[in-house]
Amino acid sequence: MSREAAPYKKKVVKEFADLLVKYPIIGAINMENMPAPQLAKMRSQLRGKVVIMMTKRRLLKLAIEKAKEKKKGIGIIEKYLKGMPALLFTNDNPFSIYKTIKKSKSKAPAKPGQIAPHDIIIKAGPTSFMPGPIIGELGQLGIKAGVEGGKISVKEDVVVVKEGQTISDKAASMLLRFGIEPMEIGLDIVAVYEDGLIYEKSVLDVDEIEFAARLAKACSYGLNLAVESGFPTKESIIVLIQKATRQAKYLAIEFAIPSKEVMADILAKAERQMLSLKGKTGL
Repeated sequence: MSREAAPYKKKVVKEFADLLVKYPIIGAINMENMPAPQLAKMRSQLRGKVVIMMTKRRLLKLAIEKAKEKKKGIGIIEKYLKGMPALLFTNDNPFSIYKTIKKSKSKAPAKPGQIAPHDIIIKAGPTSFMPGPIIGELGQLGIKAGVEGGKISVKEDVVVVKEGQTISDKAASMLLRFGIEPMEIGLDIVAVYEDGLIYEKSVLDVDEIEFAARLAKACSYGLNLAVESGFPTKESIIVLIQKATRQAKYLAIEFAIPSKEVMADILAKAERQMLSLKGKTGL
């Protein structure tokens, strides 16, 4: 005999389904390792811009299923419910929201059992450690080390923990001794839905300086292409006219076609040719 869902669960599912339909931008967030004080601070900073809500994964899936009837492609967000999932709802640009949230993050040491957010590397070079048992501990983590100038030195860069792997007790301890803080405390946006499309974190995390440089380069290439192919646009028309003027002037000088604009150049060219001929003939 099946039991009817508790009224509060139905209410939660309906509330989430309504938000999924109402807002054009929906973000899937992983709330793991997010301290309550920082979450409260983030909500305060984003108040009026976003709504952040979380509930049990099962209820989130039910809400998404319910919203599918009214919103195209919203079901795809389900695959991005990772860790301790929550949903972010907003009308703002997904890239600007991601940027705001990223800026609020702070570095933190790794704890045993956490998942590496990226490849965690101990780089080659001298350390402040004196020779001793630590050489063996480094070896257990696959780190080649020796003694140089009375201190331990790491001989080559080593990936201690690969992205997506669980951080062990030994790895966490060693990273702490090296002063490496690979974790970030803050909201972790996994992906964002907009109008049937999904933007994953790798797409949202835009390097603005690099993007501006690439955009400027693309504009330059576009202008060059328009000029070389003789394609008139608002940006290329002046350059095209200047290029055509130079080519017409060169053609008129080359074939001695008289006009007010080139007559002086034609005479100057004729004089140079005459002087050259004179020098060769001695006349």
